[in-house]
Amino acid sequence: MTKYFTFFLISIGVTLNFHAQTEPVETLDEVLITADTQLKTFSESQSVLILSDSIININQPSLTSLLQYNTPIYFKENGLGMVSSPSFRGTTAQQTAVVWNGININSLFNGQTDFNTLNTTDFNNISVKSGGGSVIYGSGAIGGSIHLNNNFDYSEGFKNTVKSSYGSFNTFQFLYRNNITTNNLSANINVSRNSSDNDYQYADSENYNRNGAFYNTSINANISYKLNKLNILKFHTYAFDGERHFSLIFPSETPTKYHDFNTRHLLEWDGFYKAFTSKLKLGYLTEDYKYYGNINSTNHTFGKVNTLIAKYDLSYTPSEQLTINTIIDGTQNKGKGSSIAEETRQIASFNLLLKHKIQTWFLYEIGLRQEVTNTYKSPFLYNLGLQFKIANPYTITLNGSKNFRIPTFNDLYWEGSGNTDLKPETSYQLELGNHLNFKSVSLSATAYYNKINDMIRWLPNGSLWKPVNTDQVETYGVESTLHYTYNIGSHQFSFNSTYAYTISKNTETDKQLIYVPKHKTTASLGYTFKKVSAFYQYLYVGDVYTTTDNASQYRLDAYQVSNIGLDYTFGKRYTLGTKVNNLFNTNYQSVSNRYMPGRNYSIYINITF
Repeated sequence: MTKYFTFFLISIGVTLNFHAQTEPVETLDEVLITADTQLKTFSESQSVLILSDSIININQPSLTSLLQYNTPIYFKENGLGMVSSPSFRGTTAQQTAVVWNGININSLFNGQTDFNTLNTTDFNNISVKSGGGSVIYGSGAIGGSIHLNNNFDYSEGFKNTVKSSYGSFNTFQFLYRNNITTNNLSANINVSRNSSDNDYQYADSENYNRNGAFYNTSINANISYKLNKLNILKFHTYAFDGERHFSLIFPSETPTKYHDFNTRHLLEWDGFYKAFTSKLKLGYLTEDYKYYGNINSTNHTFGKVNTLIAKYDLSYTPSEQLTINTIIDGTQNKGKGSSIAEETRQIASFNLLLKHKIQTWFLYEIGLRQEVTNTYKSPFLYNLGLQFKIANPYTITLNGSKNFRIPTFNDLYWEGSGNTDLKPETSYQLELGNHLNFKSVSLSATAYYNKINDMIRWLPNGSLWKPVNTDQVETYGVESTLHYTYNIGSHQFSFNSTYAYTISKNTETDKQLIYVPKHKTTASLGYTFKKVSAFYQYLYVGDVYTTTDNASQYRLDAYQVSNIGLDYTFGKRYTLGTKVNNLFNTNYQSVSNRYMPGRNYSIYINITF
């Protein structure tokens, strides 16, 4: 494995030396410096949903709430604020990649991200990409990927923002954000705190949520500095500290809690040399958790992973019609835990991306990726996308890809059960999109088919459970989005909606996978008049099966939930608002016996200076 890292470092050195001799350009064209250029450049043949600032503000601070009410993704939660995992296009939580400023941050232990440990306030750009993306973003991008970016705006000046809210169940939220911009420097820092007793009463019941308290604190800083007209240095750093008491199903259960502390640090050097753009990223990530089987005891189990990342990205754009992008990266993971001896994994990957716009009405995208590692045999991955602009408002997209998910540390190394012979999961995916874009209306509908091979499952092997490559899964369906805006004088109306029809079945049993609804719908209506704004949100989730045999007696019923909110801005600095969640006091659960709150309230104040 050492020779691959040596080759990687030599490649960086040769390329940087080549750039040093490149003739300079006059100025940087874009005022906004983006963190994930591949998402913008190489996703024209797939659906990318960019969530606006107004939508993000409505759903603060929970990333689960934001995506649940505004995207086709289905989430199952073990109660409010508890473990939250997505099902994107009928896949599992491990098959949805979460990408932070271009870096995949899914857990090395269980292969997924808990969306209730991510706060929307820590990012200024959140996007959702449907469909396979493993060629660019690596393991897990099978159902889709969530992109959390911190972009830099060199036109903003100096600004401070304070946001605070208080609501039912003694729920408190606080955010301080500072932005400063000079001629060469753009920097921002966020500090947020969220806590709740979370002892809500179940709707239509005398029971309440026991042992559900939680808190989390996050600090997020981002700095961009222009060394000269050619080069920019960027630094992102993020720390999250959180504790949750896991809710009880029965009062007789022993209370438990979980503490996690995660950090991410990323240094980036961007160079702009005529037709070439060079990006060198060095990252260091940590993942640290402790689980207490008895909340009153100091005894606990733990897990810890440290990750080093080196990534070099060279883009060549000889004309507006053609872009060629090569990416070389190396990753080293060192992990240990109560049930995992200290293990090290090294991965090198080589990527080639190409976008060619042949005519104004036609372009194609190609992506290739090969990984080399010391722990498993990685498949060769590819992607081909086409875009046809049939007429001015109408566009057709076609995309096919091979994607994968690597075995996790738990899968490979769990004491007494880990299986080092596991193969990566692979998927073959095809999708066809239809898109209409008018001045005030946009509508898209995408049909897809996805076949997943060698799905990893933990199955009983005598008295032990062991991970094996077993299931073959097919998912197919339709996703659609609708956006509408309308202005009458000072009155502004907006309407957004998504719909997902999803079939996800085990090909051997022909049964729908558990916790995958066939139907999910979201809708939101917004209204603004001068200093007043209001919104209404609607969510419908169809029934889901909780057992693999699809037994009707264990099915969770469909549910509908509505939220409303209203705020008023005083002058230009102060905004006072209120929000009512679960307006009609619906009694519902997204995980069996894990009931969500009934009607609840919050008030908030935002100050800008």
